[in-house]
Amino acid sequence: MSRIAILTDLHANREAVQAVLDHAAAQRVDRYALLGDFVGYGADPGWVVDRARELVARGAIAVLGNHDAAVVRGPLPSMRPDPRYVVEWTRARLTPTQLDFLASLPLTHEEGDALYVHANAWAPADWEYVQGRTDAVRSLHATNRRLTFCGHMHEPHLYHLSAVGKAGEFLPVPGVTIPLNGLRQWLVIPGSAGQPRDGDPAACYAVFDDQRSELTYWRVPYDTESAGAKIRAAQLPQRLAERLIDGE
Repeated sequence: MSRIAILTDLHANREAVQAVLDHAAAQRVDRYALLGDFVGYGADPGWVVDRARELVARGAIAVLGNHDAAVVRGPLPSMRPDPRYVVEWTRARLTPTQLDFLASLPLTHEEGDALYVHANAWAPADWEYVQGRTDAVRSLHATNRRLTFCGHMHEPHLYHLSAVGKAGEFLPVPGVTIPLNGLRQWLVIPGSAGQPRDGDPAACYAVFDDQRSELTYWRVPYDTESAGAKIRAAQLPQRLAERLIDGE
């Protein structure tokens, strides 16, 4: 039994990730689950990948994200110009050991009554988004696990599905503990640690207590100005720096 910190979409943002790790340590977290996209957008890909490697060495769960896959295998034709540029920039700055770590990550991880995945449960390798209740139900129908933890969407959300097929959703309030009814399936989207997009620049993550079956979402302020300045100094697309400050 343990308390698990769920982080996703870290996106090479050292300042945000360090702030979240510090906050999680204060929440008596026993373990971490990292739901992918360690790289992309931010200016510190090597640092973030190394932190992930350290956590995995200590028992953390980690799965592959679409930006990680693009750095290892090359970007998909559908990838937009800005992230495509950052993929190439990132690949040139990671060591063979760091690239090997990303290449070794699985698309999904199942453990106990939980599924961990970056994008969705119905087709993890296609990187489709869970954009609303219909997609959430599709994802929950694709697994027999009671809990699905996924990233990809950069906004925190929570969906549930009853035994008779009734679906529900709500936006979590940071710091408020939510009991996850054992008679329902749940899809947990913690939001992005490295690039939130819901108008609040504070980093997102969640803590799941698997003994009590309780979930708490958190928002963690961090130094967005410094993270943005690094993006500008690296001559990455300037809009990526603005997004951190705006939370959009």
